[in-house]
Amino acid sequence: MRIRIGLKIQYDGTDFCGWAEQAGQRTVQGTLKTCIESVCSHAVELRGASRTDSGAHALGQFADFESDNPMPAARWAKALNDRLPLDMRVLRSKAVLSEFHSRFFARSRTYRYRISEEERVSPIQARFVYASGRKMDEGAMAQAAELVVGRHDFLPFGEELPQGCNTVRELFACAVRRYGREVRITIQANAFIRGMVRRIAGGLFEVGVGRRSRDEFASLLDTKRRKRVPWPVVLPARGLTLLKVDYGRSYRDLRKEQTFEED
Repeated sequence: MRIRIGLKIQYDGTDFCGWAEQAGQRTVQGTLKTCIESVCSHAVELRGASRTDSGAHALGQFADFESDNPMPAARWAKALNDRLPLDMRVLRSKAVLSEFHSRFFARSRTYRYRISEEERVSPIQARFVYASGRKMDEGAMAQAAELVVGRHDFLPFGEELPQGCNTVRELFACAVRRYGREVRITIQANAFIRGMVRRIAGGLFEVGVGRRSRDEFASLLDTKRRKRVPWPVVLPARGLTLLKVDYGRSYRDLRKEQTFEED
């Protein structure tokens, strides 16, 4: 009997070419899929909740696959961790509904972007933080962050988007917090277009260092005014981490309620 297995995954994305499987490239999906197939001895379709960028990290990515291997679902985590490289780990494995889909059932994704004011950070942190070397006004950044909450057309915050794709998304929260000489931007949304978190973080960083006013940042969300100002910088992927994927108390296919072209 075939059952569907859900996996909660962590990875250091530095040495991966993103989530999505690519021929000849080391990717998260490709590496994990190879390990799964080595356990169950048959081909699988591995589906992830969010297609993280090349170099971006995850503490709470979620994925699913189907297998006829009789091993209890909870034991898959150890079986895979015994085979996975040191920069990836399965935190938990469990049986999910046969119709479950990691991507289309997700109610929200939460990302965090970390920016340091130091020119160089500790080698232990260097793979996970953007060292800007600039003093930031986190208060101004927090005020600008309030503007992106809600339903907007985020076209100016995308990168390498297919022509004509839907760029409307709903942000549930965008918080800016200081921790010593580091500023962390945490964003929760129903879904994201490609490059969206890194460009929002880039725009907020520009506000924080005085390169862009709050009004100029606001104009990026105004379809009539956005052509008058340059689009935000895309910050490096190393500062970006997928923290959590939320499915709510009951699973539901959200394909008819949301758009998923580039999340």
